[in-house]
Amino acid sequence: MDRAAGAVLGMLFLLSARPWSTAAAGSPYSCDAPLASTLPRASFSSSSELSSSHGPGFASLNRRDGAGGWSPRVSDKYQWLQIDLGERMEVTAVATQGGYGSSDWVTSYVLMFSDGGRNWKLYRREESISGFPGNTNADSVVHYRLEPPFEARFLRFLPVAWNPKGRIGMRIEVYGCAYRSEVVNFDGKSSLIYTLNQKSASPTKDVISLKFKTRQTDGILLHREGQNGKHVTLELVKGRLILSLNSGHANLPSPDARVTLTLGSLLDDQHWHSVLLELLNAHVNFTVDRHTQHFQAKGGSRYLDLDDEISFGGIPGHRKSVVFPHKNFHGCFENLYYNGVDIIDLSKKRKPQTLVVGNVSYSCSHLQIVPVTFLSSSSYLALPGASGEDKVSVAFQFRTWNRAGLLLTSQLKHGSGALVLVLNDGKLKLSLSQPGHPSRDITAGAGLSDGQWHSVSLSLKGSHLSVMVDGEAASVAHSLRGRIDSGDTYYLGGCPDSVSGSGCGGPLGGFQGCLRLISVGDKAVDPITVQQGALGSFRDLQIDTCGLTDRCLPSYCEHGGECSQSWDTFSCDCAHTGYLGATCHSPLYEQSCEAHKHRGDSSGLYYIDSDGSGPLEPALVYCNMTDTTGTSVQHNGSHLARVKSSDGESPHPVAFKYTASMDQLQAIIDRADHCQQELAFYCKKSRLSARHDGTPVSWWVGRTNETHTYWGGSLPDAQKCACGLQGNCLDSQYYCNCDADRNEWTSDTIVLSHKEHLPVIQVVMRDTGRPHSEAAYALGPLLCWGDNSFWNSASFNTETSYLHFPTFRGEFSADVSFFFKTTAPSGVFVENLGITDFIRLELHAPSEVTFSFDVGNGRCEVTVRSPTPFNDNQWHHVRAERNVKEASLQVDQLPSETQAAPADGHARLQLNSQLFVGGTATRQRGFLGCIRSLRLNGLALDLEERATMTPGVEPGCPGHCSSYGHLCRNGGRCRERHRGIACDCTFSAYDGPFCENEISAYFGSGSSVIYNFQEHHNHTFGKNASSLAALFHEDLTLTGEMATLSFRTTGAPSLLLYVSSFYEEYLSVILAPNGSLQIRYKLDRNQAPDVFNFGFKNLADGQFHQVKIHREAAMVSVEVNQNARRQVILSSGTEFNAVKSLMLGTVLEPPGADPDTLRAGARGFTGCLSAVRFGPAAPLKAALRPGGPAPVTVRGHVAAAARCAEGAGPGAPAREATRPLAGGAGGSGPTDGGQPLVTADGRDSAVIGD
Repeated sequence: MDRAAGAVLGMLFLLSARPWSTAAAGSPYSCDAPLASTLPRASFSSSSELSSSHGPGFASLNRRDGAGGWSPRVSDKYQWLQIDLGERMEVTAVATQGGYGSSDWVTSYVLMFSDGGRNWKLYRREESISGFPGNTNADSVVHYRLEPPFEARFLRFLPVAWNPKGRIGMRIEVYGCAYRSEVVNFDGKSSLIYTLNQKSASPTKDVISLKFKTRQTDGILLHREGQNGKHVTLELVKGRLILSLNSGHANLPSPDARVTLTLGSLLDDQHWHSVLLELLNAHVNFTVDRHTQHFQAKGGSRYLDLDDEISFGGIPGHRKSVVFPHKNFHGCFENLYYNGVDIIDLSKKRKPQTLVVGNVSYSCSHLQIVPVTFLSSSSYLALPGASGEDKVSVAFQFRTWNRAGLLLTSQLKHGSGALVLVLNDGKLKLSLSQPGHPSRDITAGAGLSDGQWHSVSLSLKGSHLSVMVDGEAASVAHSLRGRIDSGDTYYLGGCPDSVSGSGCGGPLGGFQGCLRLISVGDKAVDPITVQQGALGSFRDLQIDTCGLTDRCLPSYCEHGGECSQSWDTFSCDCAHTGYLGATCHSPLYEQSCEAHKHRGDSSGLYYIDSDGSGPLEPALVYCNMTDTTGTSVQHNGSHLARVKSSDGESPHPVAFKYTASMDQLQAIIDRADHCQQELAFYCKKSRLSARHDGTPVSWWVGRTNETHTYWGGSLPDAQKCACGLQGNCLDSQYYCNCDADRNEWTSDTIVLSHKEHLPVIQVVMRDTGRPHSEAAYALGPLLCWGDNSFWNSASFNTETSYLHFPTFRGEFSADVSFFFKTTAPSGVFVENLGITDFIRLELHAPSEVTFSFDVGNGRCEVTVRSPTPFNDNQWHHVRAERNVKEASLQVDQLPSETQAAPADGHARLQLNSQLFVGGTATRQRGFLGCIRSLRLNGLALDLEERATMTPGVEPGCPGHCSSYGHLCRNGGRCRERHRGIACDCTFSAYDGPFCENEISAYFGSGSSVIYNFQEHHNHTFGKNASSLAALFHEDLTLTGEMATLSFRTTGAPSLLLYVSSFYEEYLSVILAPNGSLQIRYKLDRNQAPDVFNFGFKNLADGQFHQVKIHREAAMVSVEVNQNARRQVILSSGTEFNAVKSLMLGTVLEPPGADPDTLRAGARGFTGCLSAVRFGPAAPLKAALRPGGPAPVTVRGHVAAAARCAEGAGPGAPAREATRPLAGGAGGSGPTDGGQPLVTADGRDSAVIGD
């Protein structure tokens, strides 16, 4: 996740509404006095009234006179009840009733407030929740406390829903207290300068707080400078507040020296917004309204050592160091404080600490601009045209997030044409259509769906058509036909259902957003008269408010995903983030190399995301898929580093930079079972410790920047190398080889394995200042093995048993992932409860997994159904996610099920109980079985540790082969481990962790490998006899066998495989002179062999080929290259008796063989053979992997090769050969002709740690 975005979400304080107890009302220490009941009736007004006795003056709580409350003339969504508190008050709570003794009550309403009775603002209980639950009868009182409270003079209650058997009826009360404030008004050319008291002690932090309101998009709020260009500037830019911090450190990289933090949106709405700025030396807290960002400066930057002057509202002209263009603030400040000092009060009193530049006033006027909100695509505003005029002139301002929508349409008089103005792809397009002529179009503006106010004016007169957007004009001249007369009606934002054509009913739909400053025919339109029914008509509008909200503030797009929005929703672009999903929450990559391994992935470079959906980004590592999975993280210093070069100069120590950040490295190390890092010292008259007092002159620095002086094989601070502990140093007087101080190169090689100290970030060697002293070192990569969370599991043995953990914190995004296996038909995996909210995952039925939750919008349930039962005692993987956009559930590789979140519903999941795993709070519907690798929002839970102390639950869970045994391929057998599985490749022609690595050998001319199943005279087997040989002795009769081999050659004829018996029976696989495959079975010494020609093609073509032979009695199936299959029937017999040996390569005069086999055997085989297997025998593995029980003989040049499938063919044996084998003509077992590399210096190795 992006750090700044994470900080915003982490510190988010949402508005909420909850039932309020009246017991606290009237407390002298509380701001909750009733405000409405003491007001005169004239303070209440409304949109309409049913009768004089239903007027707004009767709307006080518990009032019974008149009709007992307010009711409008018509019950619809355009009605409102308004209160004038007389002055700005702090409002902390509201209460409602229905009409006294009636069936009239409101079941849901919204609350709006204003300072001047115009430009209303909607109060939101949460970011997406504005409605309040109302009453369920006429006389009960429903209270709601407002958190946080707001300050306003005017309040409006707007009914949204009411009793369907009655009408709208309301009695209300408002609670709060007096609000006092100091205000200052800037005219866009003025500023206010405050000079700090120089005699006072330097503050440990600066705290600046204020409120502001403006209708301008840009302006400086405050500015303070220091030396060398250091400054702190708070500026409004396009309706957003930008805090600019410049440390003044020219030696710092640009991103660290200059930092900008951005908060807020649509702040030019002429409503009050609060700002809090806290500067604590290098730490900055920046809050706008309810959203906070934190910043920690680097490189010793401080923001308190600035000049004594702070300017508000602008930058004084004598300040020349600020190079960016700026505009003074135009609007009002309220309650401006610096470290508790009331700056406005000082200015009003003309104290010497303050200086006013330009004209400022100490009151704040209320601009009477009336915006109009188009709430839906069916909204419209119909206004009359300027009748009789021979021109068209319309102007307005608009703001929207939608990229498309109808803004204006009008049918001109006398059939002279139609005018349509649309927003399309963020651009304006004006079209004029006239009968018999093609449409004339003008396109103007770009990027107009950015939420900013944009001005539009269009005119059509004579032959000239023009449109102007934000002061830039586009026009079409001398192209109009005939007289143009203004239409009778102009439709803005959409059309009534009864109107069609001329842009109405088109594919773009209606406009959603806000309009203001509308004029038609050069005459300004007053929307209030429209609201009162005196002008035009409308549908689905909110008049006197702009209801546009920024759905990307706060941004719910995680991990750096880019947020974009429309009127009613937002979306996240997750490209290049490494995450997926509606909010970029789900990790794209596996969490460890262990997880990659058990997907069947081979060794290689992979991205791993150690904390899953947590804040850490994916890291690139090398995964070594051995029996114990290894993770390797490289750094920039893998080469040999000389500490003292030949010219005698000693370089400064260099910090190692890894391909992963320190946080990522710590996550990798914490997950691992074991980590280590090899460090090799090379020294010539250079010591690790001083001669006399043992003071270290060499050391290394670990992850936490702590210096360590211990070396291989020792405990911390023992200062002994491995040879010192083992007693085999070159000089027994010293504990390290280098400390012998020899005038020759020696070395100490150590392995550091204390996880809490790794990785090594710096190595220092200081003893190089003497004549002829020289040293060097080499640091290997960080190596870690295992994954202590992937196999972390617990077994639940009773339905009433469970594990409990602290409350799950997943307010806006929550994901749960785990593996389970069971034979039970149902059971709850995970449950966490709140007061009303909850989250639960369960096996609902044998073939159903269900994810259910409630965040205040009612129960939501997502279910994945499987065609096969889940209770099959095999591991199944579950991943559930809930965010503000949707909920999703996936089980194994089944299609994911998704359910969208309700529009403008509750978004915050509020839980307060313990998290239950394997059971529920009621101890019912508990889970029976195993749960493994449980993670919540990327955080692994230690099930095994908790299970050791919980009755009915056991740590660990056996039986992994049933789920992962399929990973053992090519005849490998799955073996159970406490944590995971191991593949036993003993009876496979392959090796590697999953028996996937083919064992290949290059055969030179005349070479051979002979695998002897037994000696002819060995008819009995002792207790130490080979079990493999026991499968093949002369009393054994084979009624069937499986043989496989792969090869690459250009030689023909060639002998690929020859299996002989003591009775002159045999199997031979050869390539005929034309390269075609031939298989010969002779299962009766008295009969001629069965010869089968498989004329697929010439297989001696230098390409890789695979052959599989499967015999069952007389039926032989042959498969070539995994697709060409044939079946033949033997006539020479059905049993293969007394198998003696298997031969590869050259075979000289095999007894009883036919002439073609003899000819191919004499020619032998030249090329690459791999994956040779006959039954359980793997002759190449026996030859190339010594130590097995079977006797094998190698003759001639046979060399271990890379995979035949990847080789360049027999024409390049030197490239393929990696280990030559040579043997005498009767020798048994492999002989390695190479010699190990031996270093000339003494070296010792050891492992430090547990």
